[in-house]
Amino acid sequence: MVILYYMKRYEQFPHTADIGVRAFGKDIREIFENAAFAMFDIAADLEGLKCDIEERFELAADNSEELLVAWLDELLYRFYTKHIILSRFEITELTDKVLKAKAFGREIGSNRNRLKTEIKAATYSDLAIKKSEGGYLVEIIFDV
Repeated sequence: MVILYYMKRYEQFPHTADIGVRAFGKDIREIFENAAFAMFDIAADLEGLKCDIEERFELAADNSEELLVAWLDELLYRFYTKHIILSRFEITELTDKVLKAKAFGREIGSNRNRLKTEIKAATYSDLAIKKSEGGYLVEIIFDV
């Protein structure tokens, strides 16, 4: 008998003026991927989005939480400066202080109708990566 275990990628939670997201993962690498997916899923309709662009990332920070915010903010920077909707994320290397990753997406161009919510930045508000019953989780507040 095979039992398949499914963990949801993220969920939103109420926050006064911004958007709160709780991202889940079996490990910290998956937390980073799912947090990125959550951010873009809130910003744009990702359903059926074809990915023909690959972006590469190499970032450093003092700890995992700062690295997560740097990752999310760099993704937003590419979204706003290169006009790319990113929808698939692959962390290729991750330590407490270094991240190497690839993200895949598509130019906004004719996909403007996919845009939903403007996210300005990921914040440090109550940010902490935590071990949970089924793996890891992080709560992130996005400034909108």
